[in-house]
Amino acid sequence: MAFGIKREDIRQWKRTIDDGEIAFLTHFWIDERFPGVKTVTKVGCRDVDKLAEWGKKYHLKKEWIHFRKDGYSHFDLLGEKEEWILRKEGKIDQLERLRHKLNK
Repeated sequence: MAFGIKREDIRQWKRTIDDGEIAFLTHFWIDERFPGVKTVTKVGCRDVDKLAEWGKKYHLKKEWIHFRKDGYSHFDLLGEKEEWILRKEGKIDQLERLRHKLNK
């Protein structure tokens, strides 16, 4: 279950994807298959080959892409790998914003 994001965040993520760029969207997430995981970052791009190439530098496999017919295919980043990649990409503020909300 996803929560903690605004519709405008989703719209902006989709616009960035539609423009052919790599897009990041971090939100709260609960799934009993992943105990202790509270967030997920979706990293998407309309050009799946570009997305797969981007993922290679973080040891992400093309087969891990969630392929979507609507054009919003993406990797799901969780846990330590999520934090590591967000730091490398200069996007850690997305995760820190949610952590701040958890600590209120």
